[in-house]
Amino acid sequence: MRSLGSPRNWYAASLTGRSQRGRAILRPVSWRRRPAGGSRRSAKPVAAEAADPADTEAREQARVAAVLFLSREPISTRKLAEAADLADATRARTLVAKLADQWRRRGAAMVPVEVAGGVQLLTQPRLVDWLGRLLGDVAEPPLSPPALETLAVVAYRQPVLRAEVEAVRGVQCGELLRMLMERDLLRIVGRAEELGRPYLYGTTRKFLLVFGLRRLEDLPPIDQTRSSSAGDAPAA
Repeated sequence: MRSLGSPRNWYAASLTGRSQRGRAILRPVSWRRRPAGGSRRSAKPVAAEAADPADTEAREQARVAAVLFLSREPISTRKLAEAADLADATRARTLVAKLADQWRRRGAAMVPVEVAGGVQLLTQPRLVDWLGRLLGDVAEPPLSPPALETLAVVAYRQPVLRAEVEAVRGVQCGELLRMLMERDLLRIVGRAEELGRPYLYGTTRKFLLVFGLRRLEDLPPIDQTRSSSAGDAPAA
């Protein structure tokens, strides 16, 4: 068998990519080929090229979109940053805003929306009627006006006692409060320091989601709702 010679010849063969038999061999990717006439000392590890910022942001946006697509409920920006391997929640909010702007301008079917204390991927409002015809009657039945009034009293006065709700509405509300709790729109948030320790009621996260609110502070002011109701009333 023909020998390749000394270790020095093996090194030279690896740099040129050919053995002395003329067979191609793999050259280590972490070394540059020595230029003709150069010395062996000039061979240095190849430095990693700096990543293009545009490519980095595109990859981050893709990860954010994937996490939102898989999330069944609103996800906080902190958890989104962890799941998408981002620097922090601020970076997650920035990317969500950019995605929302890009997808709205492209007329995409879905868009990330800040709702219920997090971010969720939702279909565009213009597709509601079409999706309703496609999926059929899958939504919960709408709330009755008395149920909406009860829900509004709790939303604006929470934490609130049943007696306080009934004092505002002027009727008993026990059945309505129970129905709203079954619909996961209300919950018991504690007990009052009164005789009998009655329950205190408040809204849930689903309440925010159903009404498209990021937080309770986004509820319209009472004066605004009163003026809207007065404007909708027919003239005498």
